[in-house]
Amino acid sequence: MVENSRPIIAILGGTGDLGSGLAKRWLASGYSVVIGSRSAEKAQAFAAELGGNATGKDNVEAARAADVIILAVPFSNHEASLREVRDVVQGKIVVDAAVPLVPPKVSTVQLPPEGSAAQIAQNLLGDGVRVVSAFHNVGASKLHEGKRAECDVLVFSNDKEARELVIGLADVVATRGVDGGMLANSAAAEALTSVLIGINRKYKVPGAGIRITGLPSSAA
Repeated sequence: MVENSRPIIAILGGTGDLGSGLAKRWLASGYSVVIGSRSAEKAQAFAAELGGNATGKDNVEAARAADVIILAVPFSNHEASLREVRDVVQGKIVVDAAVPLVPPKVSTVQLPPEGSAAQIAQNLLGDGVRVVSAFHNVGASKLHEGKRAECDVLVFSNDKEARELVIGLADVVATRGVDGGMLANSAAAEALTSVLIGINRKYKVPGAGIRITGLPSSAA
């Protein structure tokens, strides 16, 4: 951990739309962020653009350097990325933000046989990794404007401590993080992403999100 006890965050897929948006918000809030990419040179160049406490490495070295690893890659690269970093993330928290979208019908729910991308991650990484599922429904446009996304972030994990840590990270990038329970429940948020894509298209909006009503203001 860094001196101020905040975790070092690696974002695999950190040069993509969601990954870079998350990086900007966490950097602005004083976190150290390692941008991960298949190309170390690309990651380093983008980290230099971001400035602050940003560094860039290839995916394996980014995961090795961090306490919390955010997986923000397309579902088509999901399994390969997990296998690539499996050995270096043992004992750490891996936050899976991947959504099982299957082009061209990305507005139609198409969950994998395992139940969810998060369950695939847990199966591949094993019990030595605390897998958390979050950030599926965050529209990146607000993040790139330097603002919080106007939505709640559902956070799922079988590990309560890891879940609470990621809820805190979600509070920085969106309206609030909300405890969604066990990892199996991630299927609901992953499926909802396709619904929100359809809503974006229908109503011509850039980033429809969700809000959980009825919670006290301190319940995030």
